[in-house]
Amino acid sequence: MTAPEPGGPPGSLGRAPPIVGLRREREVLTVALATGRHVVIEGPPGTGKSTLLRDIARHAGKAVVFAEGNAELTPARLIGQYDPAQVLADGYVPAAFTDGPLLRAMRSGALLYLEEFNRVPEETLNVLITVLAEGEIVVPRLGMVRADTGFRLVAAMNPFDAIGTARVSHAIADRICRVVLGYQDAAAEREITTAVTGHRGPVVDFAVEFSRATREHPDVRMGSSVRGAIDLVLLLDGLLRLRGEPRMTRASARDAAHAALSGRIRIADGCERTPESVLDELLSQLWPSGEPDPLPPPGDGAPDHPGGGSLDGQGKADRLPPRAAGTSRSQDRPGQDRPGRRRTSASAARRDRGRGTARRSMSRAEMAARHSSFASVSPGLGRLDEEAFARLLAADPDAAVTLLPDLARATDRELRAAARRLAVRVLVRLARSGPQPARGTRRLGPGRTEGDLDLDRTLDQWSGIWPPGADDLVTRSWHANRRALCLLIDSSGSMSGLAVAIASVAAASLVLAADGRLAPGIITFSGDPTILHAPGRPGAPDQVVGDLLALRGHGVTDLAAALRTAAAQLAAVTADERVVLLLSDCLRTAGGDPARALTGITRLHVLCPLPTAEAERAATALARRGHGLSQPARTLADVAPALTRVLS
Repeated sequence: MTAPEPGGPPGSLGRAPPIVGLRREREVLTVALATGRHVVIEGPPGTGKSTLLRDIARHAGKAVVFAEGNAELTPARLIGQYDPAQVLADGYVPAAFTDGPLLRAMRSGALLYLEEFNRVPEETLNVLITVLAEGEIVVPRLGMVRADTGFRLVAAMNPFDAIGTARVSHAIADRICRVVLGYQDAAAEREITTAVTGHRGPVVDFAVEFSRATREHPDVRMGSSVRGAIDLVLLLDGLLRLRGEPRMTRASARDAAHAALSGRIRIADGCERTPESVLDELLSQLWPSGEPDPLPPPGDGAPDHPGGGSLDGQGKADRLPPRAAGTSRSQDRPGQDRPGRRRTSASAARRDRGRGTARRSMSRAEMAARHSSFASVSPGLGRLDEEAFARLLAADPDAAVTLLPDLARATDRELRAAARRLAVRVLVRLARSGPQPARGTRRLGPGRTEGDLDLDRTLDQWSGIWPPGADDLVTRSWHANRRALCLLIDSSGSMSGLAVAIASVAAASLVLAADGRLAPGIITFSGDPTILHAPGRPGAPDQVVGDLLALRGHGVTDLAAALRTAAAQLAAVTADERVVLLLSDCLRTAGGDPARALTGITRLHVLCPLPTAEAERAATALARRGHGLSQPARTLADVAPALTRVLS
């Protein structure tokens, strides 16, 4: 709990910087709390979630109890627990119970501010269900605790961070309101930076423009918040004074930007650039080399919105951060449709094109007609220019990886062999920037090493000899469920070019993410399934990619047979959870209903490569029947985020 503000009620919040903009969000949050609603505030870092709550609580005279959400927050740490020494001396009396943040807030009618809401384990969040619905909780041996009428839960979360987070269950989401914050507009961010740093003028303008530019760069997944601009101003001012420079210099601006912003930006999955190289590129745009001063911000001297000021006094941008809001980074690329343009129902046509016969090899003339970059990558018979391919990969990754599978089945034997070696190296390298090992589902269980003391179990087996020995103590700690995973890859006629590259990167990513633990199984299928790697048997990622490149997409699509094969493979592995990741357009042309072949599969997720509208509907419906998620993969850059979402 924070220190009380002088003259304010006990436990009220201290003074905080004034709120800039956020009028609509402030009004909605104020009314929600006043009408007895619980609220989750969503938004990327640095959008004012905690500042907004502090301001509202201070004006309402409300105390705030803080709880940090993380993977180690157990139900006992949130609710409270008995003091072991007092229990041994006096028994389970109420005075021996130490309230946790939840009970402190409930008893005092305070606001419980739970940060990083989506990092809290599901078992811990479940204790809030009755509290949110009924305003009460039953604590074993302590009894019923009813919340004071002023108690509210305010949670905060960054929904765009996929590492170490989990989806909030519908049981919780159904009991709370949701307020979404995006980044402020440029004028508001300049005002915030000035209020915090005490500086104004060109230094503030440059810092705000620089931090905002990181959010728009195509190689950046998540840019800097206004906190980066604040640090940039303070560091740049300090460097100028330390170096005795009377005015802002480009060299000092570069040094300050590297320190203030490089750790705040996240490079897009599959991009091998460093944060510093991106910042240098942005600096060259904002302050070209040789210029004495940075370029003025766009619209400098004009209001951010027609009529002056910001729209309805909010100081708000009109959207969430670009990539975080779900917009696509992809542009029109060879071999794929433009965004929004629906391909014809050609999925079946592509399968039927090769139905019954193996997909044949490809001549140089065919590849030249299909790929405009073929002549530069392979300038002659048996030749593969890796430098030209590297340039293509840097300029247009999707076009490059679409070309690779075709090169790997060229009629030119020497070109085919060289292309397969190159493809393995490139696709495995791209896979290394894929998903981090997932946290997985975890449950509290007894142990004798680390964790919180399980007082009840300890007393049940205590011999009575004082002091208790180490063997008498029973703890409660998190135990990860063992998850077995099987990747099902559609090898029918719909799988070619970019789809093969997406499958290869996905498979190699899963092998790498296993990190020596339970290795995923890999099965390909069209009519009859083929087991490339059984679950639990480690395989090298380069071997996996080589196997997939050797596939010849052809034949029908029997999803039911593939799912039954995956279930049989997973049944042979000792696991608490059996998960199948299906990489297919889910448009079956043979076999029975795949929804009836899910027995033995705990969860089915679908990764749908290059989907048509029809394929997306089919994939979503099948994933829903399998209690999983469906994610489209229209470009290679979509693979890592999609895998992280479905397997986190």
